[in-house]
Amino acid sequence: MLSSAIWLSEENITALVSLKEAIGVLETGVRALGTGEGFNIPKALGAYGDASSMHSLGSALPEAGFCGYKNWINTPRGAKAVYVLFDAHEGRLLAIMEANALGQMRTSAMTGLGTKWVARPGADDMAIIGTGRQALAQVAAVHAVRPLARIRVWSPTAENRQAFFETLRAQFDTEVVVADSLVQACDGATIVTTVTRAREPFLDAGVLGRGVHLNAVGAILPHSAEFSQDVFARVGFIAVDDVAGAQKASREFIDYFEKGPGKGDWSRVRPLGEVIAGGETPAPDCDISLFKAMGMGISDLSVAVLAYQRAKDAQIGQSISLMANAPIRLPV
Repeated sequence: MLSSAIWLSEENITALVSLKEAIGVLETGVRALGTGEGFNIPKALGAYGDASSMHSLGSALPEAGFCGYKNWINTPRGAKAVYVLFDAHEGRLLAIMEANALGQMRTSAMTGLGTKWVARPGADDMAIIGTGRQALAQVAAVHAVRPLARIRVWSPTAENRQAFFETLRAQFDTEVVVADSLVQACDGATIVTTVTRAREPFLDAGVLGRGVHLNAVGAILPHSAEFSQDVFARVGFIAVDDVAGAQKASREFIDYFEKGPGKGDWSRVRPLGEVIAGGETPAPDCDISLFKAMGMGISDLSVAVLAYQRAKDAQIGQSISLMANAPIRLPV
């Protein structure tokens, strides 16, 4: 029996879904996770060589009728991701998508969603720590949920800081400032987002003001860390996209909740889905609020489903003919 699926390119994905739309569908998907209408499959992770890794993330929204996996590889010489989307009711392959842009979109959209639900309502002064390929989308996602009055830029390299400053100034109609130091970047900021490839923590509690919201985005592998353990002592509200992911691969959280002062107290770490479903918010006197995004399958699935539905409606994408089965060749 013949059927077909569709192939969607990076260009197709970015044409079909905007970052603002990704935040909206992601909120729906994460809420479904919080109410038990969806589930994640723990990440499969294999590291090799000096800085190379293989990943696989799965999830399902059974009531909506979709499930899928994102698989990707990351090496010093390059990275590539693909998403495979299935019909959860009929067991059919629906689409295969290039997923680098999809991944960047859902990563930044998740930061926007965490900021929307965890940061103080009036927070509008952002420090972006790191100027790599994820940084621009991170700023855009926060700006979409908390219109920013000022953006501060810091990274260790002056040339990178200045180049990113120019990019932000051309992109956003708001004040953009280049900071000369990490301390200067964070002084007075009400939102701090770290999106770096740091191997060792560089952000300690002393540089963060009272009432600040911290998005810790960059360190998602066990050998990486961005913020110091003393930050936890001041944190009054912690949310993560996926608790299991933090338990498995966040060095910052493992060092504190498995080995350090917070040993065994994982109840402090709230899944964002339950935060959204239950309408939870930090207390008014919360010193620091923290959101940690590790990456989870529901994030990719939510964006992939929207891209697929729009592609079908617009007849975009390359059709792939499929056959139900074929006989194997037996030994003779």
